[in-house]
Amino acid sequence: MVDVLVEALIDRSPAVVSAYASDPSNAPGWYVNIRSVEWRTEPPVRLGARMDFVARFLGRRLAYTYEVVELIPGERLVMRTAEGPFPMETTYTWAADGAGCRMTLRNRGRPTGFARVAAPVMAAAMRRATTKDLARLKAILEARPA
Repeated sequence: MVDVLVEALIDRSPAVVSAYASDPSNAPGWYVNIRSVEWRTEPPVRLGARMDFVARFLGRRLAYTYEVVELIPGERLVMRTAEGPFPMETTYTWAADGAGCRMTLRNRGRPTGFARVAAPVMAAAMRRATTKDLARLKAILEARPA
């Protein structure tokens, strides 16, 4: 099992952070590895919404479909791969922390085949990438007027 949790304190309200981060159309702008997102269902994000993601991870092109399985606007978003090479669940949470927002990003999955052997390497690479992703998100949002 791969289970990676990272968090960041962003100097913006949970409403601002969650509105931006929960919109998959913004993902290529703040995720290091995501190259594109195409909606399978009409936006916006809602239960059952599906999006096709294309990413580059550990030198490989990955294409997968996420489905929104839980949504509490401004608090929590959970997406699971409906198709793709590595069953994965991604959870975002947002909570007020002082004048800002504490955002967590968790990726959990159960690799199969060769990926199972490489799980420790994958987990370390995922932790590095998601740490960069949240730093990038923080920089983008904090550069905007409050």
